[in-house]
Amino acid sequence: MSEMTPEAFTVTSRRQETADTWTFELERDGGGAGAFAPGQFNMLYAFGHGESAISISGDPAREGALVHTVRAVGLTTEAICRAQPGDVLGVRGPFGNAWPVEAAEGGDVVIVAGGIGLAPLRPAICTVLARRERYGRVVVLYGGRTPDLLLYPGQLDAWRTRGDVDVAMTVDAAASGWRGRVGVVPALVADADFDPAATTAMVCGPEVMMRFTVAALRDRGVAAARIHLSLERNMQCGIGHCGHCQLGPTLVCRDGPVYPYDRLEPWLAIREL
Repeated sequence: MSEMTPEAFTVTSRRQETADTWTFELERDGGGAGAFAPGQFNMLYAFGHGESAISISGDPAREGALVHTVRAVGLTTEAICRAQPGDVLGVRGPFGNAWPVEAAEGGDVVIVAGGIGLAPLRPAICTVLARRERYGRVVVLYGGRTPDLLLYPGQLDAWRTRGDVDVAMTVDAAASGWRGRVGVVPALVADADFDPAATTAMVCGPEVMMRFTVAALRDRGVAAARIHLSLERNMQCGIGHCGHCQLGPTLVCRDGPVYPYDRLEPWLAIREL
């Protein structure tokens, strides 16, 4: 089948995460979901509305279901988010490269997510924790605008109680009952326990949050080549044909979406690019 032809997948479950975000489990007609690497994305197609690039957000070790967390931010994603169990969505992919979970073995891992940026990072976290003995310190730093916008609260609690991973969370604005930290996500980096010389960092969130997180990691002494960002900007075809996602000499859907910061730095420094 052509990589431009979507396959039919049936929605098997739908769970609301926040006011505008849902997590879906999909199965291919005939069963199964196919393998993917942490960090890859699919093109999800809502029939009659269009398609959108959405990161795969499930556990790569779990067979049989394809998991996507989708925020309704436009006509296509709104249509996807209206899908109910039994409805059919088109799927193309997986596309793109992966988080450097293998290359990070033997050192510390720092994962920094803002808002829905936790969804593309969740497969990497699941993979690292499934191979926990291969890594040094594992640190997960996560934040959102308000407590009700934080994803996967049950899984976050499970990670926090494991004892072999440090999880720190923050919100920009607290609400009644919130007993955690208040502030921006990059501020968590300064207090995190890791060895900068032996750390691989993986970062995903709003672009301004990623810029300040990179600065905080660099201030701690993490090398630019060991800081990895997921850029998922303007991807419309998934295979490098349409050119909408071009950033300098690179096409994000073809060459990314995960990049080491030293490769991105010249292009992210240009305003409005």
